[in-house]
Amino acid sequence: MNFETERLILRPRTMDDLDACLAMDKAPGVVDFIVGPWQDPNAHEAFVKARINQDYGVGLGYWSIFAKQAPDHFIGWILLIPEDGVGPDIEIGWRLHPDHWGKGFAFEAARSLLDHAFAHMELPCIIAAIDPRNEPSKKLAERLGMVCDVSRDGYAFYQMTGDDYERIWGSSAK
Repeated sequence: MNFETERLILRPRTMDDLDACLAMDKAPGVVDFIVGPWQDPNAHEAFVKARINQDYGVGLGYWSIFAKQAPDHFIGWILLIPEDGVGPDIEIGWRLHPDHWGKGFAFEAARSLLDHAFAHMELPCIIAAIDPRNEPSKKLAERLGMVCDVSRDGYAFYQMTGDDYERIWGSSAK
């Protein structure tokens, strides 16, 4: 399932995106606040391949982000998956190449997935687990209307319910 926004195309992430994902993760600052096998090239590649190939359920997964102006140029990805790949909560997350930071692309992509999650899938709640040092991601979650309600395992957990979404973004999002 593809999504389009004013400036973006979001399509399911595939193995065709592997090299771009690996390159993005190696860019300065991208994985500074994310635990993973980033320093071991083989483990890193295996991790990304496993995430690409995993079935997260109907309407869930990772989407690669492309600008409509350059539909073959990978910007990053956004996800809507069971938390940490296993659940039970449904998590939204994003990762963009630094060349595309500060342009509103993550917000635009996330709004599209929140619309999908609440208006079409009718999910009751979405979370975002964010390292408390990751100020840009915390600000994005807050701009989306998510609220930090708890901290655990070294992460700040932001959440938004369907009612919150309706109150903030209104029925026009449906």
